[in-house]
Amino acid sequence: MSTTTHAVGDTATMLRRKLKHMLRYPSMTLILIGLPVVFLLLFVYVFGGTLGDGLGGPSGGRDAYVNYVTPGIILLAVVGSATATAVSVATDMNEGIIARFRTMSIFRPSMLTGHVVGSAIQTLLGMAVVIGIALLVGFRPTAGLPEWLAIAGLLTLLVLAVTWLSVGLGLAAQNVESASNLPMPLLLLPFLGSGFVPTDSMPAWLEWFAEHQPFTPVIETLRGLFFDMPIGNNAWISVVWCVGITAVCFLWARRLFNRDPSR
Repeated sequence: MSTTTHAVGDTATMLRRKLKHMLRYPSMTLILIGLPVVFLLLFVYVFGGTLGDGLGGPSGGRDAYVNYVTPGIILLAVVGSATATAVSVATDMNEGIIARFRTMSIFRPSMLTGHVVGSAIQTLLGMAVVIGIALLVGFRPTAGLPEWLAIAGLLTLLVLAVTWLSVGLGLAAQNVESASNLPMPLLLLPFLGSGFVPTDSMPAWLEWFAEHQPFTPVIETLRGLFFDMPIGNNAWISVVWCVGITAVCFLWARRLFNRDPSR
């Protein structure tokens, strides 16, 4: 068996293990999908009328707000999965299964790439459900096929970035409880950006942070692609953020994974 065949086979085995965990314990998947859906319904039906009137568009109201807020809700679905990934990795590291794998003839990177690919599939499925629910409650994008393909590509890059970050957090955590808490600040970033209200409505100091944090250019790019609006430099800035976070977190996770063979 060649090295490449060995690596692909072990990665597929680890991915199958991850997917079976998702099927056997569906509660986490349901929470990951349910939380952004609850936020979508809350903001559209409770706050949407008032917030939509404040957007300054020609129509305003709830119909305008559901189109505005959906990109931010999609990012909530992405960052929500970070907690599940970090907990899953920390559980493997603390329950000894990784130590057992290390004693076997297994392609070592497959232990992490199985988590990454499985979590990415879980997150992308969750985002598809969120977009479907948004369409049911009034989300009306005007994007054509090229724009939808660009949206899928950008979201895949973002999912990989957040997933590698959460893998690193899971490896850095001393136990499962701390792994569940470390990704929590990520949930605030869509709120502290342009996900729910325009950044120019914020105080100057908060507006600066909102415009320069990584999620705002992603949200603005999605909004522009969904509704054929100008996106300026946001697309390139988004790609640079996603690729940079993925590269840094991949190296960080690999270093943590190789540093402590006793775990």
